[in-house]
Amino acid sequence: MPTAHMDRLTALDASFLAQERKSSHMHVGAVLLFEGPPPHRAEFTEQVESRLHLVPRYRQKLAFPPLELGRPLWIDDPRFNIEYHVRHTALPSPGSLDQLRQLAGRIFSQRLDREKPLWEIWLAQGLTENRWALITKTHHAMIDGVAGVDLASVLFDLDPVPQPPSEPAEQWAPHPEPSSADLAAEGIKGLVKRPFSLAGRAIGAATKPAETAREVLEAAEAVGEVAWAGLNPAPETPLNVDIGPHRRVWWVESQLSDFKEVKNTLGGTVNDVVLAVVTGALRRWLRQRGVRTEGLELRALVPVSIRSEAERGDLGNRIAAMRGPLPVYCEDAVQCLEIVSEAMANLKESKQALGAEVIAGLQDFAPPTLLAQASRLNFSTRLFNMIVTNVPGPQFPLYMLGRELQDLIPIAFLPEGHALAIAIMSYNGKITFGLLADYDAMPDLDDFAMYLEDSLGELLDASARAKRRKQDAAEPKPDAAKAPSSS
Repeated sequence: MPTAHMDRLTALDASFLAQERKSSHMHVGAVLLFEGPPPHRAEFTEQVESRLHLVPRYRQKLAFPPLELGRPLWIDDPRFNIEYHVRHTALPSPGSLDQLRQLAGRIFSQRLDREKPLWEIWLAQGLTENRWALITKTHHAMIDGVAGVDLASVLFDLDPVPQPPSEPAEQWAPHPEPSSADLAAEGIKGLVKRPFSLAGRAIGAATKPAETAREVLEAAEAVGEVAWAGLNPAPETPLNVDIGPHRRVWWVESQLSDFKEVKNTLGGTVNDVVLAVVTGALRRWLRQRGVRTEGLELRALVPVSIRSEAERGDLGNRIAAMRGPLPVYCEDAVQCLEIVSEAMANLKESKQALGAEVIAGLQDFAPPTLLAQASRLNFSTRLFNMIVTNVPGPQFPLYMLGRELQDLIPIAFLPEGHALAIAIMSYNGKITFGLLADYDAMPDLDDFAMYLEDSLGELLDASARAKRRKQDAAEPKPDAAKAPSSS
């Protein structure tokens, strides 16, 4: 669906705005590492601007109807200035990855200006080994991870030789900025449409009574499962503390083939292996902090895309959330993977994701004040300890102005009361864990990164032992030596 001037935010998109506080920023993004000499700022800015017509939301900003007469709207920004959104900086010598991580942490510590389109791209030069970086930051109200892969790709080419972008159908000209009266009228229009939308659903339901009854029953069961999950709170941990506005960023890079090796030998899915690796790292980190892990099971908020193929590439969020277990009580890495695999399989067979989608749909009919309260409940520490999101990326190289993208590090967001979020993304045979942490609550973020590597190594060792056992069992045993016959 194309974006348009005066589009209304969905309830889920508006909830990300309502959830944002001084210390909890709702932007997401990535650190992108390239080989080769960095482009000049003017060249890179021209590259971005030449493709903005493919993502028209990036020239739009928020507008709020007065007196909370409806959810916010997207409107064209008549003062849009590409120079504000494309930033340029250089790392001081020696240009190490640690310095890049510090820069990314500072950038993610700064909230996006709601008076302008909600995105930034930073071009960072001065890296060692003839490299340069991009740091992207986009508000979650605009985009979710699965759609984000499609949108980011408009800036990339599939070949080293840059391809000229498609020409826009017409030159962009912003609509006039609406007045307060225009916004109020649009808000009232949305309020008036709600009962008719509900009535339309009722009429549709009346024409298909059997199908409707089955769907209502499934939806009720699904909402019940979500409610039951909410009545079983997540445990208190050092991850769930008051946080400040400042952030730390770190990342761990692995080979996707390692995760597939574990999956193929020990069972489960790649996502199960990812959660088992996170669980092992958490167990080590908690014990380092002096926390007893016997009988302790943490909960991860695992976003699930409910975007259909027809909606692929549309802006806006189409996600629901499941609460996956992180059994840090488990000492054995293989047993931990088995527990995670079984639990995630049961969750997929349950109706948690459907229930979350039903609730999100109901929020479409909630006034802004109630919506803000609901969004705070959705991100309550009562429900989960941390966000763990795994997004599949392209398994082929991408290029920007003839330079190859070497590493893609995803960055999530921290809701209130959450000191760590983990975003995982695969790209061109690699899989990277992007860690975003509160600056004060997690000064030992680099230790946690090391524990991720240790946890994966433990599973790889177990996988190698299991393969050897299978090979030994498959080898024919030599015939026993015949006993000498007695004379």
